[in-house]
This record gives sequence, C-alpha cells and structure tokens, in this order.
Amino acid sequence: MKAVIDILDLSTEEIMELIATAQDIIADPDKYAHACDRKKLATLFFEPSTRTRMSFEAAMYELGGHVISMSSAASSSAAKGESVADTAKTISCYADIIAMRHPKEGAALVAATNASIPVINAGDGGHCHPTQTMADLLTIYREKGRFDNLTIGVCGDLKFGRTVHSLVGAMSRYPGNKFILISPEELKLPSYVKQEHLKAKHIPYEQTTDLEKALPKLDILYMTRVQRERFFNEEDYLRLKDSYILTKDKMKHAPENMIVMHPLPRVNEISVAVDDDPRAAYFKQVLNGKYMRMALILKMLGIRVDKA
Repeated sequence: MKAVIDILDLSTEEIMELIATAQDIIADPDKYAHACDRKKLATLFFEPSTRTRMSFEAAMYELGGHVISMSSAASSSAAKGESVADTAKTISCYADIIAMRHPKEGAALVAATNASIPVINAGDGGHCHPTQTMADLLTIYREKGRFDNLTIGVCGDLKFGRTVHSLVGAMSRYPGNKFILISPEELKLPSYVKQEHLKAKHIPYEQTTDLEKALPKLDILYMTRVQRERFFNEEDYLRLKDSYILTKDKMKHAPENMIVMHPLPRVNEISVAVDDDPRAAYFKQVLNGKYMRMALILKMLGIRVDKA
C-alpha cells in the first residue's frame, strides 16, 4: 500500500482488518516483537506533536524496527528552503516508510507522490489526521462493540479540527448513525465536510451551541480543544477558547453508557475531575492509537504475522 493520506483511503473492510490485527497485537504482543526487524520508520514532523510522534515511534520499536527522525523542522533542510517533494525523495533513500506531519494541507499527498516508499499522513494542517481516526475507531469498537446506529456528538472546534473532519468522514460510512454538531457559530463544521459526508449520504445531523441539552441524546461525546495555532487573531482565540468545559456536574446529564473521547492535548475543555468517570475513554484512545499504528505499519510494509 503506497499511502494513507485520508481515512477514506481505507475501505471499511480494511479498517476491520486493521482492528483485527490491533486486537491480536493486544492479545499477544510478543508474537509481533520482531515483525519489523531491520525496517526503518522516518518520522518527519514539521509541526509540534507529542502523542502522534511518540506513538508512531513506540509502534515501530515494539515491532522490532528502528526510527530515524529530525529533531524539528528548524533543524532540517526545510529551513534552507528544500521542498517537501525533494525531502520525500531524499528520505526514501534512508527509510522503509514515512510518517509525516505538516502544517500545510496537501503536503502529505505531495510527499506520497514523490516518495518511493509508503507515506502515512500524521496530520496535514486543518485537513486530515487518519491515524488519529484509526485510534478513535478502535476505541469506539472496543467500548461500544459496533460502528452503526450511534449518536455521535462532536464538540468544540469543528472548523479547524482535522480529527473531527476525519471522524465524521469515517463514521458516515456506517448505517443508522446520527451527528450532533456542538460549537460556537464561528467554529461550525465547514460546509464542504457537511456536504460531502452528511448531506450527500442523507445522514441526520443537528447543529447546536448547547452542550448540556445535547448530552442526554449521545452514545459518544467527542470533545476537542480550540486550537490556538489555527487562529489568525489572538482576540478571537481568547474569546472562544473556553466555550465548552465538560465537568462532573454536566456529566450527570449524560447516559450511563456514553463514552467521552478527546484526541488530546487537553487544555481546559475537560475537567480533570472527569478522568475518574468510567465513561472517560480519552487515555484509552492514546494506547489504542499505538496498536492501530502498529497494524498500519505492518499492512503498508506488506508484513504478515499469522494470527492465532
């Protein structure tokens, strides 16, 4: 497989294949400990990251492979003006697979077009973040046991949130799902995302600014932070950053079997007091992300490990 730029590059059948591999890794990690011996993953992160970068690196190490990386964009030849295309061609000489994050939408596609090795989009601007969505999907599957007939609330920055855009696209492929879009007017889900994934498929959705009224209807609440780095105006960021804060009191309005998800990092939008609630699934998401990235690396390198 040459590249995963968008979660929709993977069919629903391929998603289930990756989930099956991830669950087998969870059940028997030792079986996979040398699957990627002598293979190298290059992590090219032109934008700050903690979870995604370390998750990719941990995934490769746990498969027995190696990681090569640049410490920051400033220390790479990008600082000298090297193009993404030339960087991708160069790294193809050193590594077997690339995981790349870039602030510009479409940069991962440019890299994949020019690289001679597989490329995984680890986030491109406000566009897509497919491996975060893979972490989300494994979390939903492990916690809810299905992908269909769910009411999914997405809350916070729906305009710039690439994780939201990817999740809406992924979950719109399953029957019976509904969406409640909770955001300030200024941060509503872009019309192109609604048109492509919701309206075109006649998927029911509602838009609201009221989190508390939405909570009783939800199977899943997907919280997001308001992203300072996506704003051109500091005043707008400061005005909107605390629009929604999930607290223990607000959780009293939520169903007992609802799960709370968040791609992290968290700022103020989920009180730390919610962490002890059994419905809090966001740190499980972090671990699930590692397993799904392990499964994806194996798939893209064409490495098969026989399942029990």
